[in-house]
Amino acid sequence: MGWTITDIETFLAVLDAGSISGAAARGDLSKSVVSKRISDFEAALGVALFTRHAGRITATDSALALAERLRPALAELVAATESVAAPEAGLRGRLAIAAPMSFGIRHLGPVIAGFARAHPGLEIVLDYDDRQTDLGRAGFDLGLRIGHLKDSSLMARRLCEDPRALVASPDYLAQHGAVAAPADLAGHEVIGYLNARLAEIWPFGAEIPPPRQSRVSANNGEAMRDLAIGGLGLALLPLFIVHDALRDGRLVRLLPDLAQDPLPISVVWPPIRPLPRKTRAFVDHIAAAFAVDPPWQRGLLRPATAGGPAPRTPRPPEPPSL
Repeated sequence: MGWTITDIETFLAVLDAGSISGAAARGDLSKSVVSKRISDFEAALGVALFTRHAGRITATDSALALAERLRPALAELVAATESVAAPEAGLRGRLAIAAPMSFGIRHLGPVIAGFARAHPGLEIVLDYDDRQTDLGRAGFDLGLRIGHLKDSSLMARRLCEDPRALVASPDYLAQHGAVAAPADLAGHEVIGYLNARLAEIWPFGAEIPPPRQSRVSANNGEAMRDLAIGGLGLALLPLFIVHDALRDGRLVRLLPDLAQDPLPISVVWPPIRPLPRKTRAFVDHIAAAFAVDPPWQRGLLRPATAGGPAPRTPRPPEPPSL
C-alpha cells in the first residue's frame, strides 16, 4: 500500500488541529474520511502516528519526528510548483501566522485583514500567544517576534523598533513618591512578568539597577498595564501596549530620557528555499505596513536628547534575509 501527498497533508492537518474533528472541519471533510486517510497512512508506513484513547488522539514520537522532516519538504514542493505558475495566478493554500497576543490584537488586525482581502483564495489562520512557538514543529508559516532574536535558524525581516516605557499611575506616584532620577527607583516595586525575569529585559544598563519585583505578576502585557493603572507598582512595557494610557493620563512615563536599547519587532519564518509565494507576499505586505513610524509612537517619542531615542523617519522596506 502506498501513500499520497493528500495523506501527508491530512496527517499534518490532524497534528496541527490536535483532533480528527478539527482537521475535518478545517478541510471541509467528514471525520470518517480524515480518519480513514490517517489509518491508511499508518498502514502504508507500518507505524502508529497517533494513540487513541476515549475519543482523544495523541501524536506519537514517530509522528513528531516525521512532521519535522515533512513540513519543510512539503513547503519546498509547494514552492517549486508555484515557481512555474503564471504570475497572475492568485495565492492558494493555507497561511498560518503566530504572533504575541497583545501586539497581535492591538496592531495586526488591520494589516492582516488587508492582506486577506487582497488574496481571497488564501486560507489564513492566526494564533495569538505570548509564548514563543517553534514555527516549523507547530506548522506555522510565519511568526512575529518582539525583541532580539535568539533562534538563528530563522529567516527574519525587521519591521520597526519600539522603546520600552517605565510607567506608573498618577495615584501610585502620589502615594509612593515621584521618580525624578534613576536613584529614586530604589524606593519602588515593579510588576513582574512571568515569561521573563526583570533583569533579562531591563533596557537601561547595569549602572541603573532595576527596582525590586512587586508581589503581583502577570503573563501578559495588557494585564500588567491594567495592574499599573490600578496603582500596584511600576511596570516596564513596550510603548505599543501603554501608548493609549499615556495619552489619556491613566499612566505617566518615568525617566523618558534614559538611553535604552529599543525592542526590534520582526517577522520571521523557517529557512525554506525557494520561499513560497504566499510567505513572500505576506512578508512584503507587512513590511510595507510598517515602513513609516508606527501610529502608536506618534507624538510620544521625544526628539533626540543626550542619550535619548530619536523618532524614526519614513524608510523603504528592508530586503528580507533570504
